[in-house]
Parts: sequence; structure tokens; C-alpha cells
Amino acid sequence: MLFLALFLLWRRRRIAIAVSAIAIFWLLSAGWLAALLLDFAQPAIYRTPYDLSAPSHVKIGARTTIVVLGGGTERRDGRLVPQRDVYARLWAAASLYAQCTRIGADCRVIVSGGNPQHHQATEADTYAPYLLRAHVAPDHLVLENRSLTTWENARNVARIIGSPCKDTLLVITSAYHMRRAMLDFHRFGLDPIPVVSGVRLAQPGWLPRRHNLRAAETALHELIGTAQFYVYRRLGWF
Repeated sequence: MLFLALFLLWRRRRIAIAVSAIAIFWLLSAGWLAALLLDFAQPAIYRTPYDLSAPSHVKIGARTTIVVLGGGTERRDGRLVPQRDVYARLWAAASLYAQCTRIGADCRVIVSGGNPQHHQATEADTYAPYLLRAHVAPDHLVLENRSLTTWENARNVARIIGSPCKDTLLVITSAYHMRRAMLDFHRFGLDPIPVVSGVRLAQPGWLPRRHNLRAAETALHELIGTAQFYVYRRLGWF
């Protein structure tokens, strides 16, 4: 839209604008610019995903709360299911919960996600059956299904946990989302341990790929969201 507006308004530079638009689109879709954006969105500290085969490196306390952040839903084969990135979050939560029960810790899982996409069910309600099938006890599963943003995730989870938080708090989300999640949880006085469920990668090459455009869109969304956090804090809105 920006390039189209420039093309219509800046007639003398139309060729340069058209060439620039094509070049940037190619850099994004071929993965080179998408990879750079992902590097900014996923700091090195959050690029090590949780290993289901070696979960013991994550600290489990005598009382542990595991928070799974929502990542959207989609219709597939006529059913409402989690977005693809969310499955890794759910498996990480189930693995950590199993580790909790093995050592006899008091653990609960909070699934935080409302219905920002206006589907027929919230994220938390859609994800819950997967965790129940993974042997998370129903009375240890808390559904926070009102949040529409990451800031609301943090706010509503803080209300459930209470202050000060005496539990070991684990927050599970994807690498590209973790920095913004940590900012919001810290804003509400919580200091969670980040558990990265997966890292988004671009696929650089010569040919355009839809995957790279989706990766670039995700990275831009997170970078804009992070900038928004700092602007809103400066304005006193957060």
C-alpha cells in the first residue's frame, strides 16, 4: 500500500518506486530480508528451543505454574484446531507437567488465549483437549480465555497467580513471541522462566516462497508490537 501510494503520488519517480517495490518483495519472498527480520525478532537468548528428549534443564520448583500463551486457531478439515506453531507449545507444556508429576511437585497449567480471530471457540478452549489427552489432570488445568493480546495474557495470568508470585513460573511460547511476552510479564511484576517451544526460520534462495512471506509478516508483527510496548510505556498507557 505504501509503494502504491508513492507510485500514484510521485509520478516522476514511478520507475524507481516500481523497481524498489519489486526488489523488496523479492528479498522478502526469497527469504534474505525475511531472515534478517527474524534475527531481530528472535534475539539469540531465545533461539534455543525446549528439547522434549532432555527436559531436565528447565527448573521445576515445589510449586510450579506453567503458562501456555495462545498463538491462534485455524479451520482444518472442517475443525477448529490450533495454529501449527501452537502444537509445540502444547507438547512442551505436557512434557513439563509430566516432569512435575514424576518428582511429586505441585503443578498447574494455565492456558491463556481468548478469541481475537472471532472463531467459534477461544484459543484456550480449543487447546485444552490436547493437554487433557496428554495426561494433564483436569483439576490442574486453568483456562484463561479472555485475553486478546499478549499484554492481556500477562495481566490476566497475573490476576490468577496473585502477587507476590511464590510459584516457579514458566512461560511457554515461540521464539519470535518470547521477547514481547517477557516485557509484558515483567510489567506486571512477574519474573517467569522463558521456555521456547520453537524457532521460526526463513528459507533463503532464489525463488519466492510463501513461507518466507509469512515469516516476514510474523517478524514485523512482533517488532512493531515490541516498539508499541515501549511507546505505550512512555505515554503511560502500559
